[in-house]
Amino acid sequence: MNAIPPLLDHLVLATPDLTATVAEFARRTGVTPAVGGAHPDLGTRNYLVSLGGSSYLEIIGPDPEQSPPESFRPFGVDGLTGARTVTWAISPPDLDAAVAAARARDYDPGSPHPMSRRRPDGTLLEWRLTDSDTAHPSGLVPFLIDWGSSVHPSASGLPVTPLVEVSATAPDPGEIRALLATLGTELRLGEGPVGISFTVETPKGPVTFG
Repeated sequence: MNAIPPLLDHLVLATPDLTATVAEFARRTGVTPAVGGAHPDLGTRNYLVSLGGSSYLEIIGPDPEQSPPESFRPFGVDGLTGARTVTWAISPPDLDAAVAAARARDYDPGSPHPMSRRRPDGTLLEWRLTDSDTAHPSGLVPFLIDWGSSVHPSASGLPVTPLVEVSATAPDPGEIRALLATLGTELRLGEGPVGISFTVETPKGPVTFG
C-alpha cells in the first residue's frame, strides 16, 4: 500500500477561521502558507502549501471580504468547530474517461463542472472538478479535478512541506477501498470513525494534521 495515494492532486484542510489555522500551521511547521485566492460566489478563500511533486495542501475557510453565499460554503466549512482534513482530490490523466470508468463500475463521482479563481498576481486559474450529491459523503473518496491549460498550483512557487504519508479510518474500510478502486487510486485505511490525517516533513521535523 502506498504511503501517498496514487494520482493525488491535493488535500483539503477546512477551517471556520482561516487566519487562525494558517497561523497555527506556520507555528507548528515553521512554513508559512501562501495566499491562494478567493472563490467567487462561494464565500471562501484559500492558502496553499506544496506537498512536493505535483501535489499540494489547500487550507480553505470563510472569506471575510465576501458576503455569505446563498447556500452553504463548500466542504462543510459552516459546520466546523475547528480545522479538519475533510477530503482530497485526484487528477486522473483523462477526467471524463475516469468519470465514465467509475460509473461503469457502479460509482458516480458526479459530472465535471467548471470553476475559477484569480491568484494574487491577477492570473486567472480555471479548472474542472466533480462535486455532487452522488459523491460519497465521508470525504474519504476523492473528487476528481482537471487543471486544463492553467498552471498547476504546485508549480507556482509555493512554500514546500514534503508529504510523508496520508491515512484514514472508516467504519467499513472495505466499502471505501472498493470505491477507491473504481477511481484507480487507494488510501491507507483502518477501522474507526471517519477521519483523514496526513504527515509532512518540515523544518521542525515531521508534523501530523488530522
